[in-house]
Amino acid sequence: MTSLTATPAWRDAAGHYDATAGITLEELFAADPQRAERFTRSAAGVTIDQSKTHLTPAALASMFELAYQEDVLGWRDRMLGGERINSTEDRPALHVALRTPELGRLTVEGQRVDTAVDAVRARMRELVDAVRSGHPWGASAGVITDVVHIGIGGSDLGPRLACEALSSPGEDGPRVHFIANIDPAERDAVFAGLDSARTLVIVASKTFSTLETLANARAAHGLLASALGEAAAAERFVAITGRADRAREWGVADERILPLPDWVGGRYSLWSAIGLPVAMAVGMDRFEALCAGAAAMDRHFRDAPAEDNLPLRLALVDIWYTNFVAAGCRVIVPYAHRLRSLPHYLQQLEMESNGKSVDRHGQTLDYATAPAIWGQQGTNGQHAFFQWLHQGSWRVPCDIIAVREPGGDRDALAANAFGQAAALLAGRDQETLRRADVPESLRPHRAMPGDRPTTTLLLDGLTPETLGALLALHEHRVFCQAMVWRINPFDQWGVELGKERAGALVPVLRGEEDAAEWDGSTRGLVARWRGSV
Repeated sequence: MTSLTATPAWRDAAGHYDATAGITLEELFAADPQRAERFTRSAAGVTIDQSKTHLTPAALASMFELAYQEDVLGWRDRMLGGERINSTEDRPALHVALRTPELGRLTVEGQRVDTAVDAVRARMRELVDAVRSGHPWGASAGVITDVVHIGIGGSDLGPRLACEALSSPGEDGPRVHFIANIDPAERDAVFAGLDSARTLVIVASKTFSTLETLANARAAHGLLASALGEAAAAERFVAITGRADRAREWGVADERILPLPDWVGGRYSLWSAIGLPVAMAVGMDRFEALCAGAAAMDRHFRDAPAEDNLPLRLALVDIWYTNFVAAGCRVIVPYAHRLRSLPHYLQQLEMESNGKSVDRHGQTLDYATAPAIWGQQGTNGQHAFFQWLHQGSWRVPCDIIAVREPGGDRDALAANAFGQAAALLAGRDQETLRRADVPESLRPHRAMPGDRPTTTLLLDGLTPETLGALLALHEHRVFCQAMVWRINPFDQWGVELGKERAGALVPVLRGEEDAAEWDGSTRGLVARWRGSV
């Protein structure tokens, strides 16, 4: 197969980059008064403005040709049709079927997907209604006021983000807490303020073997058992897993085990039973509204023409900056406190999906994939890394995310979001500083080069529907990137290796096994950990 970098569409896009590399953003706006309108699209309550990126209309057209060449829309249809596009694990990737009913009619291993989804939703609703109605729980008849969700990675980041984004002070439901880190400090801080008699614990692990999750679950069981006794403690656990047998062995009763199918990857699993803590926090109806918002974006992704397709447009600009501009990272800045965990969520979604260096056929790539994703909520980030964005040596793309909620301090928040994007575009030259009577010796220090690219995403409010659409938009954005880069975004073998090595080191650190087989650095660190040096 011809290397991607040797294909006609790639070379054409590279030629457009070479021809336009010296053109600034301000020059692009000056040449086209309608540029903002041409580069803005909306769907499902989300608007994207890509006008402050360096692509000319012709360059963007060349990127669409690259997408056509790599059959991105054909791959989309294969995914939505239930084909086993996760080739290394021989599985379909059907997270979309969890939230889009017409796709739920697919059959996997002889079972209709919608039948399985409906059954899990019904069981989720029973559990949620029992907790949120104040119904006495178990033989000890305690009323649940606090739910502790134990998971990590995809079993933690999505539910955590959704609970933060959708919960409000004074909610009717229980308080929901999250434990992910194996560091006992996080676990101890959560349980310090809880009444064991009123606490329910959710353990979320697809394999029910994740080191961090089970360590935290065992500790939580010990705390509850010491307060309530073994029998009552066992009643306070719900398991969400693809290995019901392991959950049973661990002591969870069948009626409190919710299945997680193989065809749902962890970082795409918010829409499954993994969303149970969200439903506990805000109610099952609002969880289903979250799924409905994602479904609206799914339909847009499926039905919109390529040139108007939000996920594809975002992905193509990402590829432009990753492969032609050679920007090694992208910064995420949500101007909404309730979206403060979004950078972490997107970091895992994109870097775990597309952090690959071989194509779907196992051939080594000769081009970059998956830039580093990082960021922080605005306006906090303005007092941390925006100095680097404005005056640093690197020119990197930045996603600015705002929520349309006019009035009061929200206007000031939006002014910061839009103002920072405008400042990154225009900068400030020394002539402007001279006219402002800034001393000559200070002008180089106070000048800003500008010409820094941003994409603005504007949500029509922060509701379950718009949040669902935003997250689905990014899932499909990552998928489109992967199809152009010819990689499988649905496996994560690099994660597995680290977990295996960590598990093998535990008995070594405890002195139960010898460290001789490990490298010299690790042997030395083990010795220092155990106080032998």
